[in-house]
Amino acid sequence: MLSVTMMSMMLKQTAPARLGLPADFTADGLLAPGDYPLTLDELVGSMLVTGPANRSPTWDADWRAELVGKLRVLVEQLWRVGVTSIFIDGSFVEDKDHPNDIDGYFVCDLKRLASGELERELNLLDPQKCWTWDPSQRRPFLGYPKWQLPMWHAYRVELYPHIGQLCGITDKYGNELEFPSAFRLSRRDGKLRGIIQLIRGAP
Repeated sequence: MLSVTMMSMMLKQTAPARLGLPADFTADGLLAPGDYPLTLDELVGSMLVTGPANRSPTWDADWRAELVGKLRVLVEQLWRVGVTSIFIDGSFVEDKDHPNDIDGYFVCDLKRLASGELERELNLLDPQKCWTWDPSQRRPFLGYPKWQLPMWHAYRVELYPHIGQLCGITDKYGNELEFPSAFRLSRRDGKLRGIIQLIRGAP
């Protein structure tokens, strides 16, 4: 019979290695393509917040850290209702000194989403009651051309449910994409970029 120590050693040897976050952006100013699993604490300490080695003098680490703090509120609510596959990107994973927000998506069950159950459970947890994807709930903000969802106004974060649907974003050929494909392309130039998968840390 294997001891606990031996079993632990075997698990460490067989577990897939996590893709390490690069220390800098690519020459195009993007996070290098790939999926990077990070805890929220690791994200706060990463170059996406503290800045790459060659960061500009106007790199706004304080604002980026604040965005992650707001993201934490929503992600922890998703975890509490059983949603675990959560991905973030947007200009936050590019060399933009002061990104406007954090964008992302999470994988969820169609029936739970369509019935409104997921939205109700999340709004029971959120003091702002900001969980909705109803276009009629979008509101303007300081002359921004795009009207924003309540969660953006409350947290400067937009997380969209993914159930395998097309999302309205197209590739350079005009083909409509699902969230996993769309969010791995830079809106800046259509080039591939990396994405952060948020994982739970040790309890």
